[in-house]
Amino acid sequence: MQTATGGAGAGTRTRVLIVTGDPIRTKMAGPAIRVWNMAELLADFCDVRIVSWKRIERMSDRFALHYVHEADDAAAAAHERWADVIVVQGMSLRIFPSIARTTKIVVADLYDPFQLEQLEQNKYEDAATWADEIRKAVSLLNEQLARGDYFLCASDRQRDLWLGNLSALGRLNPATYTADPTFDSLIGVAPFGLPADPPQQSRHAIKGTVPGFGPDDKVLIWGGGIYNWFDPVTLVEAMGLLAEEHPEIKLFFLSARHFNPEVPEMQAIADTVATADRLGLVGRTVFFNDSWVDYDDRVNYLLDADLGVSTHPIHAETRFSFRTRILDYLWAGLPVVSSAGDAFADVIAETGCGRVVPVGDAAALATAIRELLTEPDAYAHARQAAIAQRESFEWSRSLRPFLDFCAAPREAADRELMATSRTALGGSRFERILMMPKGRRRDLALLVYYFRRGGLSLVREKLGERTERLTTDG
Repeated sequence: MQTATGGAGAGTRTRVLIVTGDPIRTKMAGPAIRVWNMAELLADFCDVRIVSWKRIERMSDRFALHYVHEADDAAAAAHERWADVIVVQGMSLRIFPSIARTTKIVVADLYDPFQLEQLEQNKYEDAATWADEIRKAVSLLNEQLARGDYFLCASDRQRDLWLGNLSALGRLNPATYTADPTFDSLIGVAPFGLPADPPQQSRHAIKGTVPGFGPDDKVLIWGGGIYNWFDPVTLVEAMGLLAEEHPEIKLFFLSARHFNPEVPEMQAIADTVATADRLGLVGRTVFFNDSWVDYDDRVNYLLDADLGVSTHPIHAETRFSFRTRILDYLWAGLPVVSSAGDAFADVIAETGCGRVVPVGDAAALATAIRELLTEPDAYAHARQAAIAQRESFEWSRSLRPFLDFCAAPREAADRELMATSRTALGGSRFERILMMPKGRRRDLALLVYYFRRGGLSLVREKLGERTERLTTDG
């Protein structure tokens, strides 16, 4: 296998650049949490920079963080020149052309199969928009799959998914097969992880704090956003079945709405609130936290809960998902009640750290919740099993394949073979801009594209055409 060329030499530290489109703030979503922990562990033996085209408010004395405006490819290019290894997520290759053109070693982090999320997220759009969003997502992923020297995924199920995609793009070829017939050197399982330190509570965030919760109530927590690929409506219906007999059992949705305004509010939120309102449960048995909880403060909510819950329908996203909220439940030692069908349902069933119920069955869900919260022996057994799972999901373990790769980075065995294929897959710069989701990033990319090709006159011409089109459509 080839090793890095033109980068870190013997006795020097590998320079790793991690590019993300997530804000890195007191409130962080999954991608930002993941890159932060990547950087924290890499800093032991690598020089690390995180670059985001969104706001950066958190700082570290172990690695560098840089905000780069999405239209400032010159700034991104300076970071690209510095790096030996570049880790990309999501739209990184589309936002910064210099990253897309790099000859450095590229690691594509595919822990979130967002093309499957888009099938659910956009299913309430008109047919043309829905199809367009899926096409964009697949295009983004194909560009990464064609370019990457190494890939990360979150589970064995996901590895099978991405191996299928890589095979379809010709990446499982004689060169990569000769290098490693298992393809472990091409794609590694590196799931989301947990802090090594046990959680410590500094305040009561729910019990005796949120109006409607007493200190002795039994709290069922939904530890994340309400998205279309989940089934919170069945959970609310289950709470309706428990409400009269067990008024002390209460459900708290930790984050009904996403902190990032660019993440659209989904139909699932409206459906869940409407169901709770129809059953007369809002503010009595079911509670919604409208604000996104600070990352470092989430522990105080988790440790005020007695049970974690995750419910979903059966679809493609379910099979290949890796529920990070369930990891938080295990970190907090919470027994878990989950719908069947996803990877964590297998973990729960095998370890006894909770209960797995049939999809869409409110009665079975209510029974599982009641059993765990009213039978001390059942609860104690599930809690001990949950605590026992913590160590196996610590970040230092979950990211081990990634850390090992960065300790000895190497080009993919088929890099030269794939160079022409990437050109065909990626299309022109203009085509790739058009495949970006509509919004400010796409508008800025088009503005820069037109300016570089025709100066202000072409920009004015295109703005005029857009204004005319909007006026006509309106």
